[in-house]
Amino acid sequence: MKKVLKWLAIGLGALIALVVIAGIILNKKKPTGKTGPEAEALAQKVFTAINHEAWDSTRVLTWSFMGMHHYVWDKQRNYAQIKWGDNEVLMKLDQVTGDAFVNGKPVTGKQKEKLIKKAWSFWCNDSFWFCAPSKVFDKGTERSIVDLENGSKGLMITYASGGVTPGDSYLYELDENGLPVSWQMWVKIIPIGGISNTWEGWTTTKTGAKISTKHGGIVSMTMKNVQGVMTFEEAGLSSDPFIDLKP
Repeated sequence: MKKVLKWLAIGLGALIALVVIAGIILNKKKPTGKTGPEAEALAQKVFTAINHEAWDSTRVLTWSFMGMHHYVWDKQRNYAQIKWGDNEVLMKLDQVTGDAFVNGKPVTGKQKEKLIKKAWSFWCNDSFWFCAPSKVFDKGTERSIVDLENGSKGLMITYASGGVTPGDSYLYELDENGLPVSWQMWVKIIPIGGISNTWEGWTTTKTGAKISTKHGGIVSMTMKNVQGVMTFEEAGLSSDPFIDLKP
């Protein structure tokens, strides 16, 4: 038994050492970007590529994140319906308040608070992967230019505030038109800096906005049922899901 425990300890130690070594090899130092007019112009090129004017005018957006979290976003009022499993939250995103339901029945008290908090965490992550390029000029962001290894110019976006983990940085690689191809991340939730994910599977909504539906990388992510329309009826909804949400 002692020999078994000894070999288990040796094996665990070797595994930990491999993880540490892999982390050192994969970890990249965040590059220093240059702020100024060139960075602002490159960010504007991203806006043009995704047709941000159409994005701004779109009222209703729907999507499913990884087939697990399902969203209806009334962008005009900034309300969201967030569904997962038997749970549903109708949220006023500006206030992080709203109503919660389990199996279609309203819940109150601590259970309601818990579901709203969980839905907010889902929203901050999933909506960012859904529309991050539309947020490069958000309040609290800094834009800078970085020289990439392939000789092109990358756009670094650093978020000083917002969401669940402010202070994170994302370095976009863009195509010749300014459409994101991939990004590298320096974020609090991932201990290894410079992890990369692709931005691909671009689709154009009925309103003309471009949205990426697939992110390849160490973990692949997909967006299904992506729609951008002007009315709930166009989104396949029979009525306003927020009609009973108290002001």
